[in-house]
Amino acid sequence: MSKINNPKIKLDYGLNMNDKDYSMEMLTLVKSMEKNTCVFLTESSNEFLFKKIENIFNKYKDLQRDIYETMFRKGLYTMEPVEEKNITSKLTTLNENFESLDE
Repeated sequence: MSKINNPKIKLDYGLNMNDKDYSMEMLTLVKSMEKNTCVFLTESSNEFLFKKIENIFNKYKDLQRDIYETMFRKGLYTMEPVEEKNITSKLTTLNENFESLDE
Protein backbone atom coordinates (compact mmCIF):
# COMPACT_ATOMS: atom_id res chain seq x y z
CA MET A 1 0.00 0.00 0.00
CA SER A 2 1.49 3.36 -1.00
CA LYS A 3 1.68 6.29 1.36
CA ILE A 4 0.17 9.70 0.82
CA ASN A 5 2.66 12.44 1.58
CA ASN A 6 4.37 15.57 0.33
CA PRO A 7 8.08 16.02 -0.34
CA LYS A 8 9.97 15.96 2.96
CA ILE A 9 12.03 18.86 4.17
CA LYS A 10 15.66 18.20 5.09
CA LEU A 11 15.98 17.29 8.76
CA ASP A 12 18.99 17.08 11.04
CA TYR A 13 19.22 13.79 12.90
CA GLY A 14 21.09 13.08 16.10
CA LEU A 15 20.65 13.86 19.77
CA ASN A 16 19.14 17.30 19.23
CA MET A 17 15.47 17.76 18.40
CA ASN A 18 14.68 18.66 14.78
CA ASP A 19 11.65 20.34 13.17
CA LYS A 20 9.71 17.07 13.04
CA ASP A 21 10.37 16.39 16.73
CA TYR A 22 9.23 19.88 17.73
CA SER A 23 6.17 19.65 15.48
CA MET A 24 5.15 16.26 16.89
CA GLU A 25 5.58 17.59 20.43
CA MET A 26 3.38 20.60 19.61
CA LEU A 27 0.76 18.43 17.95
CA THR A 28 0.69 16.01 20.89
CA LEU A 29 0.44 18.84 23.41
CA VAL A 30 -2.36 20.64 21.58
CA LYS A 31 -4.30 17.38 21.09
CA SER A 32 -4.01 16.72 24.82
CA MET A 33 -5.20 20.24 25.65
CA GLU A 34 -8.10 19.80 23.21
CA LYS A 35 -9.14 16.49 24.82
CA ASN A 36 -8.92 17.89 28.36
CA THR A 37 -10.93 20.95 27.37
CA CYS A 38 -13.58 18.67 25.88
CA VAL A 39 -13.83 16.82 29.19
CA PHE A 40 -14.19 20.17 30.94
CA LEU A 41 -17.04 21.05 28.57
CA THR A 42 -18.92 17.85 29.29
CA GLU A 43 -18.68 18.46 33.02
CA SER A 44 -19.45 22.17 33.22
CA SER A 45 -22.87 23.10 34.52
CA ASN A 46 -22.56 26.89 34.32
CA GLU A 47 -23.69 28.17 30.91
CA PHE A 48 -21.45 31.25 30.95
CA LEU A 49 -18.41 29.14 31.80
CA PHE A 50 -19.42 26.54 29.21
CA LYS A 51 -19.46 29.18 26.44
CA LYS A 52 -16.05 30.55 27.48
CA ILE A 53 -14.50 27.08 27.52
CA GLU A 54 -16.22 26.19 24.25
CA ASN A 55 -14.44 29.14 22.61
CA ILE A 56 -11.12 27.91 23.97
CA PHE A 57 -11.89 24.37 22.75
CA ASN A 58 -12.61 25.68 19.25
CA LYS A 59 -9.28 27.53 19.21
CA TYR A 60 -7.42 24.38 20.26
CA LYS A 61 -9.32 22.39 17.61
CA ASP A 62 -8.36 24.88 14.90
CA LEU A 63 -4.74 25.06 16.11
CA GLN A 64 -4.45 21.27 16.11
CA ARG A 65 -5.71 21.15 12.53
CA ASP A 66 -3.32 23.94 11.47
CA ILE A 67 -0.34 22.11 12.97
CA TYR A 68 -1.35 18.86 11.29
CA GLU A 69 -1.87 20.57 7.90
CA THR A 70 1.52 22.30 8.15
CA MET A 71 3.24 19.04 9.04
CA PHE A 72 1.56 17.27 6.13
CA ARG A 73 2.49 20.02 3.64
CA LYS A 74 6.11 19.89 4.82
CA GLY A 75 6.27 16.11 4.45
CA LEU A 76 6.54 15.52 8.21
CA TYR A 77 3.29 13.55 8.42
CA THR A 78 2.24 10.77 6.07
CA MET A 79 -0.99 8.84 5.59
CA GLU A 80 -1.86 5.54 4.02
CA PRO A 81 -4.85 5.24 1.70
CA VAL A 82 -7.78 3.20 3.02
CA GLU A 83 -10.22 1.25 0.92
CA GLU A 84 -13.78 2.59 0.92
CA LYS A 85 -15.13 -0.71 2.25
CA ASN A 86 -13.00 -0.28 5.40
CA ILE A 87 -14.36 3.23 5.93
CA THR A 88 -17.93 2.02 5.39
CA SER A 89 -17.41 -0.86 7.82
CA LYS A 90 -16.00 1.45 10.51
CA LEU A 91 -18.84 3.94 10.00
CA THR A 92 -21.40 1.14 10.33
CA THR A 93 -19.81 -0.04 13.58
CA LEU A 94 -19.74 3.49 15.00
CA ASN A 95 -23.38 4.06 14.03
CA GLU A 96 -24.41 0.79 15.67
CA ASN A 97 -22.56 1.75 18.85
CA PHE A 98 -24.19 5.17 18.82
CA GLU A 99 -27.67 3.73 18.33
CA SER A 100 -27.13 1.27 21.17
CA LEU A 101 -26.67 4.23 23.53
CA ASP A 102 -30.42 4.89 23.31
CA GLU A 103 -31.28 1.40 24.55
